[in-house]
Amino acid sequence: MATKLYVGGVSYNTTDQGLQDAFAQAGNVTSAKIVIDRMTNRSRGFGFVEMASEEEAQKAIELWNGKELDGRTLTVNEARPMEERPRTGGGGRDFGGDRGGNRW
Repeated sequence: MATKLYVGGVSYNTTDQGLQDAFAQAGNVTSAKIVIDRMTNRSRGFGFVEMASEEEAQKAIELWNGKELDGRTLTVNEARPMEERPRTGGGGRDFGGDRGGNRW
């Protein structure tokens, strides 16, 4: 069964392919993806690597956690499921001020 790893501290210069090539030293990489910010279209500084087996995932953690890739020290551990976050409406904020023309 494949195991997904969280990779933090990723350089803004690291690509999906670069991440995959680095983690291939530990075994068979099923996928490697740098998370990209939608607004800036730049790396958010972390990504995920999926290894083909639990043993290869453990080897990748031992090989890369605390080690440097592209000038940055990586944090590598088993990825946890994304936590449920409350949805934001995007327009419900009130920054003060009287919008109705009323005087206090």
